[in-house]
Amino acid sequence: MGKFAKWLGAGAGFTLGGPIGGIIGFVVGSFIDGVSVEDFTQEQQEYQQRQRQGTRGRATSGDFEISLLILASVVIKADGRIDRRELDYVRMYFVKMYGKERANHAFKLFNGIIKKQISTRQVCLQIRQHMSHSTRLQLLHFLFGIAQADGQVTGSEEQEIRKIASYLYINEYDYVSIKAMFYNESDSAYKMLEITKQASDDEVKKAYRKMAKKYHPDKLQNLGEEHKKGANEKFQKIQAAYEQIKKERGLS
Repeated sequence: MGKFAKWLGAGAGFTLGGPIGGIIGFVVGSFIDGVSVEDFTQEQQEYQQRQRQGTRGRATSGDFEISLLILASVVIKADGRIDRRELDYVRMYFVKMYGKERANHAFKLFNGIIKKQISTRQVCLQIRQHMSHSTRLQLLHFLFGIAQADGQVTGSEEQEIRKIASYLYINEYDYVSIKAMFYNESDSAYKMLEITKQASDDEVKKAYRKMAKKYHPDKLQNLGEEHKKGANEKFQKIQAAYEQIKKERGLS
């Protein structure tokens, strides 16, 4: 494991190359002490060598972490200002997931990333090529959490998140389901299960089984235990939505 990966605290694979690698290289060179551009370039070359040898692997915890930081910076800047509550939400999430030391390193990266102009489409295309659908859904869930951290999701923030979702090939049903987890509306529970209030009781039960499978934390087991804990929040929202509908309908 190279110096940058050790500093990050987790393996990084596909994010060492492409447009994301360009962003991180810029940040390493401009904003991070203790890791040189030469260190990072060496790891990029090692990654490219593994690619040529056909040893391409799945997204790692480090890949998810870097992708999250970049997309978080896009959403935070969407309304033309950087809100301290949104920054605190990002930091709190990283401390909760990774512990203080790794969170501190992540924030050194973040402080540089947020100063750079980013091509959202190019970044999302790279993520889409290497991350599973379940992992991309987890990214979307976190982005809504950031946007709501200051008490409301502004129109510009939602527009940016919707754009990111489309670039990540997240369909409208999945988008609406995750969005409903952050909005207290009369039909939010139904939207989370991707059905309407007109659905039959059998359709409700079938939808719950489908969504519980889709959002099960085990879907992110390749990212490590810390991300399974984060995924559990979505899973619990689906369970709570189902219990609410059952109570409203008097179902057992």
